[in-house]
Amino acid sequence: MVFALAALLFLAGCTTSNAPIAPTPADFGGITQVLRARGITVTDVVSGDAGCPDTDLAKAAIAFRMSGLDQATPVAVHLYVFGNQAAFARRAGDVAACARSYVTDPALLESIDVSPYVLAGSGPWAPALRAQLRAGLTVAAGDGGSGKGPGGGPP
Repeated sequence: MVFALAALLFLAGCTTSNAPIAPTPADFGGITQVLRARGITVTDVVSGDAGCPDTDLAKAAIAFRMSGLDQATPVAVHLYVFGNQAAFARRAGDVAACARSYVTDPALLESIDVSPYVLAGSGPWAPALRAQLRAGLTVAAGDGGSGKGPGGGPP
């Protein structure tokens, strides 16, 4: 009887939290679903392609081509997916250096940073595509790996 009461109190304590659970960042499959729902087509996916010889960065990198909305011609991009906001912040300089190495004209470098993701590639990207990429990555980021709220900011 005492054991049953203790177990009941334990279970009740586990389920009474009123705090909402912060959504965690989506994996690449989840990201592409969000982008597809926003009219963006993703093709030619290559996992582990950082676009530069940084083997550590390659672990977080996925190369692909994207088009849709007002972007008729597909563009090559690299998405870097980090495990959390700290890794995102720590690797920001490495991503920037890597991106500068594969963009033929540095003035045309396009980048969207939404913790824990960085999307980079050669532009220009069409305005509606860019806006939907940012909105889609923000949705996919959930709490950005911070436990705070969408995109890593305050809840």
